[in-house]
Amino acid sequence: MKTTLTLLLALAPAFAFAADGADADAVKAAAKALKEATGYAFTSTTSMGENSRWQPGPTEGKVNKDGWVMLTSTRGEQKSESVWKGGVTAIKGEGGWKTPEEMAAAAESSNGGGTDGQRRGGRGAGGFGRMARSFKTPADLAMDLVGKAKALTKDGDTISGDLTDEAVKELMTFGGGRRRDGSEAPAPENAKGSVKFWVKEGALTKVEYHVEGTLSFNGNTMDLKRTTTTEIKDAGKVTVEVPEEAKKKIESAPKPEEGAEKKPS
Repeated sequence: MKTTLTLLLALAPAFAFAADGADADAVKAAAKALKEATGYAFTSTTSMGENSRWQPGPTEGKVNKDGWVMLTSTRGEQKSESVWKGGVTAIKGEGGWKTPEEMAAAAESSNGGGTDGQRRGGRGAGGFGRMARSFKTPADLAMDLVGKAKALTKDGDTISGDLTDEAVKELMTFGGGRRRDGSEAPAPENAKGSVKFWVKEGALTKVEYHVEGTLSFNGNTMDLKRTTTTEIKDAGKVTVEVPEEAKKKIESAPKPEEGAEKKPS
């Protein structure tokens, strides 16, 4: 009896590790299957908490196996369309499809350097370019987040766990906390976060992560809470028809690994 109990106690950590490993593997397998699907659709929503004055609108997207992504983002009553691939994006405007760099250059060159509003638009276009480089499809997001969880446990169709401190910092500062001059931004204080995956019959149907903490900005501090939920549907049933003009813009644009895109902006 004593020998049996000793053996069970010795094997308990291994059983626990295997359970965690199996849950993580289930998410990875589901994310891989989604990535290999001919196409799928998704809707992503972000809540900034009940006390926030700003609540971003939803983003609807379609992804195909070749890595092309078409997005429609809603901000208030305005909608914007963009196409993404490999860290490069093209945005639809009044003058047709343009890269963020083209939009920023146009804002700088017009009216002898541009009005304040145009300059802000140029900076906003640069921000769109940074977002393009860090954008992840739902399949890639799931694969990324599963590796940033401390541990995962399964409950029915959901697999969830807490995020590592480094993952929370990255998610709160949108990819690493770099300022425009390339210096490191202050790390969030009292930061914590969690992630949840919905996997039903081997299919990934939803990914949700929550982060919160205190950020310092220009001598002020603010409490931030953000929950991003991405719902996935119609895997293997969606066709992505990329506008030819947008495709040409992206295929002819410099890729992030080619040098210019690596510089902090």
